[in-house]
Amino acid sequence: LTTDDGTSLVPITEAKKLFDKKKAVFLDARDKDSFNQGHIKGAKNLPWHTIDDYFMDFAEGMANDAVIIAYCDGETCNLSHNLAIFLKNMGFSNVRVLVNGWSIWQEMRLPVEGILVEN
Repeated sequence: LTTDDGTSLVPITEAKKLFDKKKAVFLDARDKDSFNQGHIKGAKNLPWHTIDDYFMDFAEGMANDAVIIAYCDGETCNLSHNLAIFLKNMGFSNVRVLVNGWSIWQEMRLPVEGILVEN
């Protein structure tokens, strides 16, 4: 599955398989506060709005063909799409987007970490 902008989408079932096999790097495109409140277990935070501050640290030691799954939260959240396009332009060839990733991940009760506050 790809979107109009050429971004590859990953279904949650495939994302879970990659997670279970430790075959993908999960990248949270949300801001640091949102990330700290809770995120997919083991995910790295690469906030889209401050990408320039964090990109070099992220890219160091990262293989260009590593499977990267970008996510944010909400059906209309474009942060992960923007991040995926940016990473592709920077030479990362295997970037995918998990649409509404944070919400779906929680709904499926998959492993999370951070300060999760019950409402």
